[in-house]
Amino acid sequence: MSDAQKTFRDLLHAQRVWDVDLPVFVPATAPPAPLPLFHLWFAEAVDAGQVEPHTMTLATVDAEGHPDVRTLMLHDADERGWHFATHRTSAKGRQLAAHPYAALGFYWPAQGRQVRVRGPVTACAPAESRADLHARSTGALASALVGRQSEVLGSCEELNRASDAAWERARTEPEADVTSWTRYVVDPHEVEFFQGDARRRHLRLRYRRQAAIWERELLWP
Repeated sequence: MSDAQKTFRDLLHAQRVWDVDLPVFVPATAPPAPLPLFHLWFAEAVDAGQVEPHTMTLATVDAEGHPDVRTLMLHDADERGWHFATHRTSAKGRQLAAHPYAALGFYWPAQGRQVRVRGPVTACAPAESRADLHARSTGALASALVGRQSEVLGSCEELNRASDAAWERARTEPEADVTSWTRYVVDPHEVEFFQGDARRRHLRLRYRRQAAIWERELLWP
């Protein structure tokens, strides 16, 4: 084993997990549907000081059926499902067009909690996608105006020039349209809530939708 590998492995094994007081979760008191529990856990993550609790992982599959994953922002969670947005021309946009099914993962280590969401994905209408874009910050609009997400970049200088131009346009044209910008909704067919435990007696509560009814079941950790 090289010295660099040993240094990395020692550092890796020295890391602690959930070195905080973890909340108590009583699955029997959970609501009959997952959305209210998600709203509650999100608010509790914010109160616990969780950094960027609205970030999540999005998993899709490519044309060969190989999994792909990335981190992005949650835009809403309502009765329709869990919302996010991206360019439909990006890698994930193309993957969703071919295979409109996805999984989401939230991790809130401040409370030792995870939430997993799985289900089919629907692209929102252009008007809703435009509203989503213009409800965000100037920086978000500038980033969307740069476009070309997932394409090969020739140099950092090329990115800087495109970004500077996009920032200027975002400031002077706050209503500028980006036709590729698309809001998506994951319609949850399965939602799992994971509460970590210091003695590794982790609690997992899974909701599975059967027609209009949510079934709840506990899973071994």
